[in-house]
Amino acid sequence: MSMKEWEKRVLKAPGATARVAEIEDELRLAAGLTALREQAGFSQRELARRMGVSQPRVAAIEQSRNVTIDVLEQYADAIGGKLEVTVVKGKSKILLMAAHPQRTPATWRHISKQKTATTAAGKPARVGMHRRGSRSG
Repeated sequence: MSMKEWEKRVLKAPGATARVAEIEDELRLAAGLTALREQAGFSQRELARRMGVSQPRVAAIEQSRNVTIDVLEQYADAIGGKLEVTVVKGKSKILLMAAHPQRTPATWRHISKQKTATTAAGKPARVGMHRRGSRSG
């Protein structure tokens, strides 16, 4: 069986196309965050220092598909950027979150110590690109 035949066979399985799309999104997010950090000229260790977290936490953020908006905002601030969130529906674009003035790492340490919202099941409410507590997961 050729690689092309194998690929077609695998993609015919129920849910395979959706899972491939999920994996592509995960890779796009990881590659995007890593590229932003590298373009800013920071190692994971330096970025961690700027964010007020550990280097393994930065690695986990760059590899995670389940990153909150708050964490993305903190990451963007630490590399000197700003995060905006826009929903695109057809030709319409709706700005949900405008860029804000940069916060300091000390502010983020304070925010990270605040209680995390939870779902009805008592699990942390962290779903994809949603703010904590905005959607059950």
